[in-house]
Amino acid sequence: VQLQASGGGLVQAGGSLRLSCAASGRSFSSYIMGWFRQAPGEEQEFVAAISGSGSTTWYADSVKGRFTISRDNAKNTVFLQMNSLKSEDTAAYYCAADRFFSRLSTTYDYRGQGTQVTVSS
Repeated sequence: VQLQASGGGLVQAGGSLRLSCAASGRSFSSYIMGWFRQAPGEEQEFVAAISGSGSTTWYADSVKGRFTISRDNAKNTVFLQMNSLKSEDTAAYYCAADRFFSRLSTTYDYRGQGTQVTVSS
């Protein structure tokens, strides 16, 4: 599985962005998809994840109520809708895939390159 994240950019605090992660390969719907982020000098942080069917989602407390993860299995794509963005959301955002849920990015079998999100205050 190859993953490619896109949709990052520069946005003012309070604004919104929608990230996408396109996956290649088979059996996309059998993978849990996760989003992680890493700010300069910080460790990679769990943001959100979604089950293969989309029926179950998980969120970090820091983004709950502001971010929404979703997926379109017909298009092999997972999304992260980010609203009410704050300066502390500034980071490189990565998507990852695995057959099991975890809040640790290192446990995911497949990880894509990041897309930069910068929130100006």
